[in-house]
Parts: sequence; C-alpha cells; structure tokens
Amino acid sequence: MNPSLKLLTVVAIAFEISFTQVLTVNVVLIAVSLILLLVNRVKLKTLLWLTGVPLFLASALVWSLALRGDASSHFLWVIFTRMFVYVYLGATFTQTTQPLALTRSLEQNAKLPAKFAYGFLAAFNLLPKIKAEVATIHAAALMRGQVLHFWSPQLYFKVILAAMNWSDQLTAAMLSHGFVEGAPRTYAVRIPLRARDWWFCGLSLLVVQLGLFTGLP
Repeated sequence: MNPSLKLLTVVAIAFEISFTQVLTVNVVLIAVSLILLLVNRVKLKTLLWLTGVPLFLASALVWSLALRGDASSHFLWVIFTRMFVYVYLGATFTQTTQPLALTRSLEQNAKLPAKFAYGFLAAFNLLPKIKAEVATIHAAALMRGQVLHFWSPQLYFKVILAAMNWSDQLTAAMLSHGFVEGAPRTYAVRIPLRARDWWFCGLSLLVVQLGLFTGLP
C-alpha cells in the first residue's frame, strides 16, 4: 500500500476511536493489527515490547479510574483496549514502512515540501548517531568522576549542541549535492499511487465506520 495513504488510514482510525466507546471495534482492530504484524514476521522481542509497555500503562490507567468508582466496566475495557489499538496500529505502520519510501511518498504524493520531507528523513537517520553521542558523553563524564543520569540537564544540553552542529553539516552537504529549495526536482525512484491503494484506504475506513455506527457494544 502507498505509504502516505497507509499513514492517513492509521491516523484517521486512531482519531476516530478516540471519540467513540465501541469495545468490539477495538478488539477487532487489535486482532487485525496482530495478524498483520505476524504476517510481516515482526520479531518476537518487538511484539513483547509492543505488548508489555501498553499493558503496564493501560493497567495503571484503568486501575486509577476504577479507584475513583465513577466509571462503568464497559468504559474501563474500552480505555484498556484503546491503548493497545494505538500501539498496534502504530506498529503496523512503522514495522511495514521504510522511512525512505515514506519520505519519497510524502514529497511526491502528499506534495510535502522537500525540505520538510528530507528533514524528517535526516532526523530519523540521526537517531543511531544520537545514541552513540549519548554513550560518548556518559563515558567522558565518568572519566571525570561525574555520573550523568537520563534526567541530567547537562546530558540533554550537550546532545542538543551536537545536534545543532550536525544540522549545519547536513545543510552544507545538501547544498553541495545540488539541493535548491523550491527548484524543480526529478525523482530517482517513483512511488506510485494506484487505484487499489485508494480502494484499500476507503474500504478500511468504511468497515470501521460500519462498526462504530451500527450499534455494536
């Protein structure tokens, strides 16, 4: 499926279930998302993280609401399952979409300005470098007898300074490779927007509407 339409479908569904309380739709969305993740052979460790983190957060939220005593059991189950819908829907998108393909699709199909599209791609590709920079800052601090925790302001301040330096280097690199903002561009790889992509997006949203507005519990 086209990455831009896939993103639109996921965001639209997540937005809609935020304002509805249909437990059946939530359960079906969780099941469909799990099937898609298994079909795409997502690693078991990733699935455990995708299940464990929302399980803890959803349980804590439901427990706090139950202690207040002003929420029905149906509403508590809706809140509990909604957390998993958000996580699993997001995972079906991130685990089945390449960042480069998404960037190209946003630029070509969604008509997003090139500077924003490639800015997103640059930020994504900088994540491993940021992790390495954090490890370097930790090691340098330990050599001075100083321990920096994840809540230490110094750690984030130094990472931000490094990121600002990288942004200047990235700008210079893009300009040296001929990137000109607003200039006509050609594409090495075309991301097609087929009729079947529109049909899949439309049918997915239609099925969700039928579930939300046909009186299902």
